[in-house]
Amino acid sequence: MKINDVSRTGAINHYRKNNDNNAANNVGKKDKVKEEVKISPEAKELLDAQAAANASRGQLVQGLKQSVDNGTYHVPTPDLADKLLPYLK
Repeated sequence: MKINDVSRTGAINHYRKNNDNNAANNVGKKDKVKEEVKISPEAKELLDAQAAANASRGQLVQGLKQSVDNGTYHVPTPDLADKLLPYLK
């Protein structure tokens, strides 16, 4: 591949020049105000309730895993039949 015109760096240099000028102009100015997020007390309560629900669900899943591993898990037949019935139609 042959590149004939290697002096086409003007656009890049112009970009750098603009950035340097912007940086020089912003030296004496105040820093921008940082963004801040506030969570309402109601939202905090919902988050706490969700965390508690996830913890209780984790305990339930752990108990089910143990009963399956022990071989003591029993599937209720009527519940299984109710779940399979829509697929038979």
